[in-house]
Amino acid sequence: MTVPVRIAQLSCGPEYSGVQQEINEAAKAVNGEIFFPDIALKDIIRDFEAFGLDVRSPDLKLAIARAKALAEGRIDADAVFIATCFRCAEAAIVRNELRRYIHNNSKLPVVSYSFTERTTAGTLLTRMEALTTIARRRALLARETQQGITLGVDSGSSTTKAIVMKDNRIVGTGWQPTTEVLKSAQDVIGHALTEAGIRRDEIEAVGTTGYGRFLVGKEIRADLIQEELTVNSKGAVYLADRQHGPATVIDIGGMDNKAITVQDGIPGTFTMGGICAGASGRFLEMTAKRLGVDITELGPLAMKGFANHVPMNSYCIVFGTQSLVNALAAGSSREDVAAAACHSVAEQVFEQQLQEVDIKEPVLMVGGTSLIEGLVHAMGELLQTRIMVPKYSQYIGAVGSALLASGFIRDD
Repeated sequence: MTVPVRIAQLSCGPEYSGVQQEINEAAKAVNGEIFFPDIALKDIIRDFEAFGLDVRSPDLKLAIARAKALAEGRIDADAVFIATCFRCAEAAIVRNELRRYIHNNSKLPVVSYSFTERTTAGTLLTRMEALTTIARRRALLARETQQGITLGVDSGSSTTKAIVMKDNRIVGTGWQPTTEVLKSAQDVIGHALTEAGIRRDEIEAVGTTGYGRFLVGKEIRADLIQEELTVNSKGAVYLADRQHGPATVIDIGGMDNKAITVQDGIPGTFTMGGICAGASGRFLEMTAKRLGVDITELGPLAMKGFANHVPMNSYCIVFGTQSLVNALAAGSSREDVAAAACHSVAEQVFEQQLQEVDIKEPVLMVGGTSLIEGLVHAMGELLQTRIMVPKYSQYIGAVGSALLASGFIRDD
């Protein structure tokens, strides 16, 4: 049995809200072990005062002291999980400061999360899986080149993608909307193999990721089955040729979003989720349908419009769509509506996800929505920086899987 990954928890409130058991179960499911760093009272007083952030909550003071002990190596841990109640403004400030402090002063992977009373182990599972993966597979994640012939499959909520790589080159691709999970996977694999001119029995290693990774991985006997946070970030920096130094990866998906800071090809801090589908690619699909254009036409249309001509003041996908319908009925142009939709998604991702990570340039946008230039433009305006969209950006999960899977090729 593999030794559990030791995850240090810095938190305020989960034991009172019934969430602690969910945190423990999520960690246990990925062979992680939650523990609370043990420090002396005199150390708590000293470290809290040295940190310089004045807070009233005793639990937050304890979290600050524990963070300093971790960053200074006085506590042995493999990863850090920071959790505070989403209703507490003071806790939100501390959560962000601790996440930044640990990231800047140690090599420990860290994820921060604002929980509610409804937070479940299932909600936390991907985050915990990513934490344990980074801690356990750091050497694998440091891999910079692909070798041999490998296949990567990304079974996503909206689309399924496949990539065939040979000696560090992409030689075959497959893409289609996800319908039946296994059938969609087999179809894109067949397309990628045909395009590459390679037989299935020539594949030396296979990797899967995405929502359907376990089902597909079992069916095709994958060598690597890994969550999308680490795989997507690896695929992004590989495609952008930014495997050395810092980078920030933004992936706005069909159901949820991911923001990841990467250092030398390895994820450091990350967040995922979102308040509502109004901050996802699904909202843009609905907007395109309402405007009578294909999703591929939405970006160029948005580039011709002005977002501030259409009021958007709701996080909800239903009310957001209603705002667009009302704008069209009031005479707004299709271009302005498309621009407003793109700006709304970018703004929500900026407010909900990007406050939880330190933005470090270059900023890479990946996933299918990165092909919507109006969305990329809106995000660049909000961040006041140039956004990079690497070639094959919609295939990052499959590319990351194929790249990492090559680490499982046997020499014999």
